[in-house]
Amino acid sequence: MAAGAAQYLLCFALLVALYTFTKHCLNKIRNLPPSPFPALPILGHLYLFRKPLQRALSDISARFGPVLLLYFGSRPVLLVSSPSAVEECFGRNDVVFASRPRLLAGKVVGDGYTTMAWAPYGENWRKLRRICSVEILSSHSLQLLGGIRADEVGLLLRRLWRSGGDQAVDMKAFLFEMVLNVMMRMIAGKRYDGEDAVKVEELFRSEGSNMGDFLPILRWVGVGGFEKKLMALKEKRDVFVQELIEDNRRRMWGGSGGGEAEGKKTMVEMLLTLQETEPEYYTDQMIRGIMKVLFVTGTDTSRATMEWALSLLLNNPQVLEKARTEIDIQVGNGRLIDESDITDLPYLRCIINETLRMYPAAPLLAPRESSEDCTVGGFSIPRGTMLLVNMWGIQNDPKIWVEPGKFMPERFEGVEGSRDGFKFVPFGSGRRACPGEGLALRMAGLTLGSLIQCFDWERAGKEMVDMTEGSRLTLHKAQPLMAKCRPRPTMVNLLSQI
Repeated sequence: MAAGAAQYLLCFALLVALYTFTKHCLNKIRNLPPSPFPALPILGHLYLFRKPLQRALSDISARFGPVLLLYFGSRPVLLVSSPSAVEECFGRNDVVFASRPRLLAGKVVGDGYTTMAWAPYGENWRKLRRICSVEILSSHSLQLLGGIRADEVGLLLRRLWRSGGDQAVDMKAFLFEMVLNVMMRMIAGKRYDGEDAVKVEELFRSEGSNMGDFLPILRWVGVGGFEKKLMALKEKRDVFVQELIEDNRRRMWGGSGGGEAEGKKTMVEMLLTLQETEPEYYTDQMIRGIMKVLFVTGTDTSRATMEWALSLLLNNPQVLEKARTEIDIQVGNGRLIDESDITDLPYLRCIINETLRMYPAAPLLAPRESSEDCTVGGFSIPRGTMLLVNMWGIQNDPKIWVEPGKFMPERFEGVEGSRDGFKFVPFGSGRRACPGEGLALRMAGLTLGSLIQCFDWERAGKEMVDMTEGSRLTLHKAQPLMAKCRPRPTMVNLLSQI
């Protein structure tokens, strides 16, 4: 009996070895990118992964090369981790890689791939892109709603003034509530406090990956708990967002105007106005999809970036002091900083860029998929291959950056714009670049500048702030930032008037 079992086991091992060896040889013949050996049946290279994923993939690229072909279960994945390869993908091959893979996350967030973030590349996507770029996230639209951001930052300053002192405050919670209400008021004209804000945070927290996307066998054997959980979450989001749409619709029909001030519409009201002219296109489903993408991608990511930045400043007080001096010289202490001041604060922008370099909110840029055969790095890339760009790996590569683990905002001094070639692309590039970059940078600049201008900051204890990374797809701190803040004597009068 034991001998028979051993023979079956030996045969199985030989079959696995033959399969992996044959697959490896075929990849060589087809001029596919190098692939770590072995790629196991069913699992592919998933056995190599650990959390956080961006670090695991960076280690794999360091061993096998910057252009790799991995198998996430049954799905072929092109992993790119060099600026030259990124330039090929987002430049010459931008149209080829302009589509998204069909993943459950796209169905949950994008209402069946009907939103710009997950829609297949084509005429519908181009129209959705124009809507977001022109109607919702254009510089003009963001400027019209600038008062909302200033109001919410002012409320944040007031809450910190009342809660600070010798008592450490939870900056993750403070920052999230501020960003949430900025997004809510801009999109739908509502705000949430306390427990209500916590409930909304839980509703729109970014999802993890669904292993059923890569291992279909999990669906066949009925292990679909995570998928069911995501679909239940989608239904809850749909109900919540539809209620916001109805609130805005009633406000418009009631003739009370919407928005935050006369002549300033919420983003939902802009879309409902378009719905009146093209109801068959601007459906409630489409509007829901756009709103959910804005909530999911615009809240947790912005909050995380500001929390990382403040953590870095607390661990590097000399940088904090230099930023404060710049603000005192350019803005003074007779008024609060506003968004128009950011262009005159280059060192503050360097701090934001350095934070995005070390801790990009999306360490693995949103995946794309090749719509036809192409070449990258001299290798053949088959149609239907998912593209993953390890932006964290590129932006923390010691071959590209001097002392990448050291917080040095000065490295961005004199760099035009917010990029440095394709070695610093935290918001992506090409057709699928993040359209919310302008809003994110405005929010980060105004909030950080205000916190530096108004308060003296200290770590909660003598120890350095813990910079351990969490394991979600959005790069966030494993431990919330606790910090002490005291009003600067020169700013007490202004703070008391907020």
